[in-house]
Amino acid sequence: MIKNTLSQIESAIAKIQAGESKEKAVLVSLLNKLKAELSALPESKLDDARSIGYFTEAAAHEVTRQNSSPQLINLSVSGIAYAVKGFEASHPQMVSVVNELCMTLARMGL
Repeated sequence: MIKNTLSQIESAIAKIQAGESKEKAVLVSLLNKLKAELSALPESKLDDARSIGYFTEAAAHEVTRQNSSPQLINLSVSGIAYAVKGFEASHPQMVSVVNELCMTLARMGL
């Protein structure tokens, strides 16, 4: 399930317009870092990781929509932030990657 979600996020990032290629490269790099962090995650934390993946997928979807909704983008980014709170102590690198992902989306004006 997580691999499928990550693939969907990757597909959404691939749709970002050429004018935002620098940001797109950053998002791809962050996604790769997130994949590495998830691969090292204990089985007991997979449900929490799925929540992070779903909110990240929602954010990526909203960013790439032709008529994206700022409210939906904000909600999905807020969902990511809330979902990672439990990882702050046990998985600080994952939290750092997700925070950077959110900041990159914000820099894109979303």
